[in-house]
Amino acid sequence: MRVVIAEDNALLREGLVLLLTSAGHEVAAVASTGPEVLPALLEHRPDVAVLDVRMPPGFRDEGLRAALAARARIPGLPVLVLSQYVEETYAAELLGGGAGGVGYLLKDRVGRVDEFLDALERVAGGGTALDPEVVTELLTRRRDDPIDSLTPREREVLQLMAEGRDNATIAALLVVSDRAVSKHIGNVFVKLGLPPSDSGHRRVLAVLAYLNKG
Repeated sequence: MRVVIAEDNALLREGLVLLLTSAGHEVAAVASTGPEVLPALLEHRPDVAVLDVRMPPGFRDEGLRAALAARARIPGLPVLVLSQYVEETYAAELLGGGAGGVGYLLKDRVGRVDEFLDALERVAGGGTALDPEVVTELLTRRRDDPIDSLTPREREVLQLMAEGRDNATIAALLVVSDRAVSKHIGNVFVKLGLPPSDSGHRRVLAVLAYLNKG
């Protein structure tokens, strides 16, 4: 898998390069400032881009802007955004296009190597990978609406769905049967008024679209 990395912190940047090459991936290019990101993505057209949100020169949202611009020029370009903190506005903007191949992780997640690589591969494959803390923030933001009617177990299932987990993984994490997961998901969709026919990644996008309406 070919990867472009955009990160201004030299230690983290080199750590990502080492981590990805050790895992058998090719790092096609690295960028350390916002203006370098879009040209690198357009030139190398990687299988996935790993981008910091805030980069020089302004340290505002240069990385995110480059990611959105690149996805406009290269439809479906998989992008995994890294951030120091949960920034709901940035997460919502990245997910607002309604397309797959997007992820938003806190930088602390990189230290959990297996989780990070799993998220990277999921995004590269067109899926979604949201940091659990981001999902928690989105869930908490929704008040006085049908989410309040969900049972604790249904909220757990919804959170795992929004992270991009499949039924088998959800069942294993919650130590329940696949059938029980399917039942909980059905209840979630009914209570949130989402189309029950949505499956796979489309159901994740439906959940995220609902959460982002808040």
